[in-house]
Amino acid sequence: MRLLLDSHVLLWWLDDDARLAPVRDIVIAAPMVYVSAATVWELALKSSLGKLVLPGPLTGVLAANHFDELPITGAHAEAAVGLPAVHADPFDRMLVAQAAVERLTLVTHDLLLAKYGGALLKV
Repeated sequence: MRLLLDSHVLLWWLDDDARLAPVRDIVIAAPMVYVSAATVWELALKSSLGKLVLPGPLTGVLAANHFDELPITGAHAEAAVGLPAVHADPFDRMLVAQAAVERLTLVTHDLLLAKYGGALLKV
């Protein structure tokens, strides 16, 4: 199973948060674990606004944790625009689109994303 981590899941991973216990072994065993460039953008933006503190530049953090960065492509952008307005957060909609286009399982705690019908691993 190839995974795409939602932003809060990445933060929980970095904090070794107990909420990840049900899926930690699945993430560790996954052959590919991706973090979207949209997540890097979202978290860097929140950090710049003083809403959260990051452990360092995220690109380095991703590499240190053996996560692969998933760039945003034109196909992802077109898929995101075509999604119904179930979720108002454009970052989450991009993750849904990327997961669909790339056939990834989205790892999230946000049950609203399940309404899009893609492969989802609930934390």
